[in-house]
Amino acid sequence: MKTIVRKTVDVGISDMKIIHVPEMLISYALGSCVGICIIDKIAQIAGMVHILLPYNKNADKDIFKYADTGIPEMVRQMERLGGLKTRMTAKIAGGAKMFDIKGSTTIGSIGDRNVEAAKETLKELKIKLIAEDVGKNYGRTIIFDSISGDLMIKSFGKEIKVI
Repeated sequence: MKTIVRKTVDVGISDMKIIHVPEMLISYALGSCVGICIIDKIAQIAGMVHILLPYNKNADKDIFKYADTGIPEMVRQMERLGGLKTRMTAKIAGGAKMFDIKGSTTIGSIGDRNVEAAKETLKELKIKLIAEDVGKNYGRTIIFDSISGDLMIKSFGKEIKVI
């Protein structure tokens, strides 16, 4: 029996990676951040971007920090590798409300705003969002499988979830 060695590629905060089958992507400790995973099974490529904030209002060069600039750039790079937007599907996870902040501040709702911006950007790009695990009050580590398209979600004190 032949053993297949599957490389796992780390995606840090404000980072993006694209892989080919049979590799996997992993991002650790998503709190209010959101992990956006996109796959084109025909082209056999998958990408993940770990966004920290919803919008790049000040033309920051760190484009993968933001949903509105990081997701489109990942899609552009996937297209350069043979991917087609019409075949791409997305899954997202994260966007938790990690802290209960009293008062009129919007800091506590950054997870919600990150999720909203990710969904809005995917809709603008006409990429179908097929699954999500967002919100709540706990962090997530996510592993994206480029073969099956499964997104495995690990959270402290919770059962492993696959979407």
